[in-house]
Amino acid sequence: MSPPALLPPRDVEGRLRVLLLHNRYRAAGGEERVVDELEALLRARGHAVARLERDSDEASRAQAARGLLRGGLDAGDVAKAVRLHRADVVHAHNVHPLFGWRALAAARAAGARSVLHLHNYRLVCAIGVAFRDGEPCYRCHGRDTLPGVRHRCRGSSVESVAYAAGLARQQPRLLAHADALAVVSDALAGRLSSMGIPRERMTVLPNAVRSIADASRAADGAYALAAGRLVEEKGFDIAISSARAARVPLRIAGVGPDEARLRGLAAGGEVTFLGRLSDDALAHERRGAAVLLAPARSDDPCPMAVIEALADGVPVLGSTRGGLPELIGEGAALPVDDPAEWHSALTALWSDPAARAAAGAAALDRARRRHSVDAWYTGLMGVYGAG
Repeated sequence: MSPPALLPPRDVEGRLRVLLLHNRYRAAGGEERVVDELEALLRARGHAVARLERDSDEASRAQAARGLLRGGLDAGDVAKAVRLHRADVVHAHNVHPLFGWRALAAARAAGARSVLHLHNYRLVCAIGVAFRDGEPCYRCHGRDTLPGVRHRCRGSSVESVAYAAGLARQQPRLLAHADALAVVSDALAGRLSSMGIPRERMTVLPNAVRSIADASRAADGAYALAAGRLVEEKGFDIAISSARAARVPLRIAGVGPDEARLRGLAAGGEVTFLGRLSDDALAHERRGAAVLLAPARSDDPCPMAVIEALADGVPVLGSTRGGLPELIGEGAALPVDDPAEWHSALTALWSDPAARAAAGAAALDRARRRHSVDAWYTGLMGVYGAG
């Protein structure tokens, strides 16, 4: 992988030089969008930004296992990039399996402040989402990752062993070489604390979006929308059953391994599968929606699909799990295993345009208060030690 382009010398008082590190997932998702938004925000505020990425999709299983067990591969590339850009801050997102703790150690040794941004449960959980057997799973705790081996959470025994051993070995070193930990929600901070990560090390930095609508269009919405990767933990089967029971047209944006099952559940109903959409196409779908359904079965920390809906003035009905209640408000959070509650809440919104208008206005207010770029930037500068 070629190094990022050389940045211009610092020429503005207070300007930071930030190097973003990210190990891209095999299936891209919300974390990649957050990294994109972060880079755009820093550049817009006059900071010099470079990005060093590795891609799990380009690595063999053997390379991934070696990276996990060794604490990362080729940390010299990180030190070289820090020196090349004279980076003040190295802001790391996903570091597994190819960057590892050695990347943070190299950043600090080269003179940069190291920030580890936690978007999920990857410090402890081999699959990152802390979910199995239809419900949240926290069997792995602290450095005890053996449950992931017993349950073969990575699919094969060999890969499960590699992840369990790698995470257990890396966790204390990652914490030791991170100057600051940013987490995306209070719910995630609390849960990681219960899993052995010191709460006092964490700063909550909710995700944000660059654009917030002037007004909600939800009163004129013509359908319910669900968006995200089609996996069991997202609970889209609840969205389908609720929409069918309430006789609400449903449009689902996304692809994933649960698609065949979901299509079977949707057969005969007014449910449209849109596939993978571009950002612009998904924004168009939100503008026509009356409500977004986010019935997560997992403890989803801070889903971007929900924040983007709030920022477009789309009311959200979500589950009571993870960070959803703090995103959408307790009144809009429903027990994922209570079909009657979902049917009742969705019917009430669908049948009352005035209620949708009020809920859409409240969504915009939450987005402006909690997820604006100004709020995000203030928190970010605090994490960088420049606040």
